[in-house]
Amino acid sequence: MDKAQPKTDTFRFRINPEIRSEAEEVFEKNGLTLTQAINIFIKQSINAGGLPFIVNEDNAAIMREYAYKKLMKELEYGKNSGEDIPFNEAKKMIGIE
Repeated sequence: MDKAQPKTDTFRFRINPEIRSEAEEVFEKNGLTLTQAINIFIKQSINAGGLPFIVNEDNAAIMREYAYKKLMKELEYGKNSGEDIPFNEAKKMIGIE
């Protein structure tokens, strides 16, 4: 497909709104829209003849480690914010109650 060719086809898909929002933030930091990022993913999949990254059981461990680091960063931010939230309110905020 020639880069100069206009994009005339539309593809719709369903996505969790929270995931979409997070993805848009990530891509925006890299100067991309969600549409541009999806087009890059598809083009790289074509170039690779499959997914442009390895999908295996190690990914789950990597994602857990990433989530853990993100959680610890957020906890540290909260600890240093000086804002005091009662325990019961905090539980409600994260959906425990």
